[in-house]
Amino acid sequence: MKDLEPQAANIGKFDNKFTTADGSVRASVALNDPQTLWFNTGTLCNITCAHCYIDSSPTNDALVYLTTAEVETYLDQIAERGWPVREIGFTGGEPFMNPDMIDMARLALARGFDVLVLTNAMRPMMRTGMRAGLQELQARFGDRLTLRISLDHADQELHDEERGPGSFAQTLKGMDWLRDAGIRMAVAGRSLWDKTDSETRADFAALFAQRGYAIDADDPAQCVIFPEMDLSAEVPEITTACWDILDKSPSEVMCASSRMVVKRKGANRPTVLACTLLAYEPEFELGETLAEAEVDVHLNHPHCAKFCVLGGASCSA
Repeated sequence: MKDLEPQAANIGKFDNKFTTADGSVRASVALNDPQTLWFNTGTLCNITCAHCYIDSSPTNDALVYLTTAEVETYLDQIAERGWPVREIGFTGGEPFMNPDMIDMARLALARGFDVLVLTNAMRPMMRTGMRAGLQELQARFGDRLTLRISLDHADQELHDEERGPGSFAQTLKGMDWLRDAGIRMAVAGRSLWDKTDSETRADFAALFAQRGYAIDADDPAQCVIFPEMDLSAEVPEITTACWDILDKSPSEVMCASSRMVVKRKGANRPTVLACTLLAYEPEFELGETLAEAEVDVHLNHPHCAKFCVLGGASCSA
């Protein structure tokens, strides 16, 4: 898996959970305001993307399908622990590959949570049963359901370079259906090295206007622009001193407000991870229950630094 590949540029770094390569105290983050609980519905996906952070593909079942019953146990634990969670997120893989996707979303919505589903809006979502389920959820719960579409770029050629020929057109077909069904949409895109954030958002704004998508490209919650994750790039380690240097609070980092539930192939039960981005790193596996997951997370991975602390990204809405 990608997270386990050698990172030559960072040799000597990220080796110790508690200290950095120069002996400084490594920064850590407390779970002080759990707002989002993520469920990885499984790593199987209908496509293979060039830079997928979790290596999703039509053959990767390292994380197997979660069931509605398993999701329900964690929703019960939220209440038992008194977590102030407002949002349940579903990611993958492609969530609509999981046959329980509609039932899991319905369960979370009926419990009073907002639901965010990350999808490529391609053929798995466009199956007759999934579309009927989404229409039912929208009719019953309205804008408490949001589908965040993986649309890497507003340019077809760039998007297809990442996700395969024809993927841009298929995704837009799915988005057109969601638009016409009145289902709330957001978009997750990727930054380009040669474009500013403003330029990237302007490209998306033009596309949204052209197709009549009710998505505000200037709203970071509706149009999320993720930084590229290059594991070969050198990344600074984050020490306790960095919070003041960067004028940043640990509470702004994603692991202060979220956790992710996954089920590994061959496991009897799901487990809770510190982060949506580090599904294959044993250090970030916290236990099988939310109670066990109420521990500090030490920022001992390049993604912690580049993506979350320095990049300021968040997977939540």
